[in-house]
Amino acid sequence: MRAIMTNAPLLGRIGLGQVEDAEPLPHEVVVHVQTISLNQGEIRKALDDAPSGWVPGWDFAGVVQRAARVGAGPAEGDRVVGFLEEGAWKERVAVPARNLAVLPKSVSAAAAATLPVAGLTALHALAEGGLLAGKRVLVNGASGGVGHLALQLARASGAFVVGAVRRESQREHAQADGAHRVVVSDDLSEVLSEKFDLVLEAAGGTALRHALHALAGGGVCVCYGNSTRSETTFDPFSFFFPHGRTRLVGFYLLPTLEREPASEGLDRLARLVADGVLRPRIEVEASWKEVGSVVERFMRREITGKAVLHID
Repeated sequence: MRAIMTNAPLLGRIGLGQVEDAEPLPHEVVVHVQTISLNQGEIRKALDDAPSGWVPGWDFAGVVQRAARVGAGPAEGDRVVGFLEEGAWKERVAVPARNLAVLPKSVSAAAAATLPVAGLTALHALAEGGLLAGKRVLVNGASGGVGHLALQLARASGAFVVGAVRRESQREHAQADGAHRVVVSDDLSEVLSEKFDLVLEAAGGTALRHALHALAGGGVCVCYGNSTRSETTFDPFSFFFPHGRTRLVGFYLLPTLEREPASEGLDRLARLVADGVLRPRIEVEASWKEVGSVVERFMRREITGKAVLHID
């Protein structure tokens, strides 16, 4: 079957190739994939150090072709959204049932494909802040795949939400996604005079240092990435003085999904989309045959929100 894979003749680029068909284990479901979405981590691995023939992919949506032979799970013909640790960018995938959620009729395959990595990261990162009603939340990278969903989820939870973006052109996106206020900043220096109960941060470097200094007493900074690929130094005393109890949480999705199956979070997210509470912003929607050009735009940071490819 066809798949998107790394290919040495393409000088480290990725494109369509042929792979062996899915061979499901007894507890796995075979899904005919309709849509996939792109994330920075899998693209970086594909372009930087993945071996030739490696198939990327975490996010997908499609239709169940074969139900699991053992245990519960979606039935044949069900529309589903799912998560894989790698290898989702194929025509068919074999997936543990615990990684799948059945989609409401009103949720499109394109919208669903945006939810696994970005949506689950936003959902679980915000949960580190506890009950958010009445709290002050700062989301750095508010126009990105995780950030734009985090803004909407935090706003729906009753928080006062500040979104930080890198370019003035992204301000309107953050406002539309629920930010009460938007700051344009590369390093969060504009918010150092404020205090937040929860900060979501994925830039690293100076931005992470400033995020730690902007925490209120008992506040939490959730770091889920390092897009600048730079180290962070900070003054520990400034981090916890004068109120103390501040926390830095290093968030990684896979251990979280060992404790709570992806199916549970994906079901919640899909229902929020169906109810109109959550609106994934798809900036690019194209055929998977165009993956090379879409990846180029993605890595040049020309895409805000999400990019979705259709399997055709």
